[in-house]
Amino acid sequence: MQPNNTMISMKRVIISLLAALCWLGCQAALPEVTLQDMDGKQIAVSSLAGKGKPVIISFFATWCKPCMRELKAISDLYPEWQEETGVEMYIVSIDQAQDIKKVRPLVDGNGWEYHVLLDPNGTLKRAMNVQNVPHLFILDRKGTIVYQQTGYTDGEEIEIGSKIYDCAK
Repeated sequence: MQPNNTMISMKRVIISLLAALCWLGCQAALPEVTLQDMDGKQIAVSSLAGKGKPVIISFFATWCKPCMRELKAISDLYPEWQEETGVEMYIVSIDQAQDIKKVRPLVDGNGWEYHVLLDPNGTLKRAMNVQNVPHLFILDRKGTIVYQQTGYTDGEEIEIGSKIYDCAK
């Protein structure tokens, strides 16, 4: 049975759509959203990337156990990644306003050297289509999102590191 022209045309349309979606997903940039850091300073999220070094953005919540495992695992490797690639890591708390006071003790208690942003209204979370935490994005030196993952399984920090080194080339 030979395919007819309609089937061939439909396959081409589907392939074109999939290619476009992949391109959009791989080429996305940071949205024009402003958040506060833990000191109340306003930070334009779009200004975080495109400075010639890779960037990690990880969405988390203080109540999220997989988030804590991911952030702790990365913290062991982060100083080396920074030294070798210049990577900067921003963690974005999605805790609601009444729980924001838990973020600083958590970060300080773990000795994390990450940049911390607060998203209590979910503005950045929605803009980046984050459904669940942890959700991690990696941006290359030009500020293009080149990788993202939702969830965390022990050992995934090795793959994250590999992606960071690829972006730094």
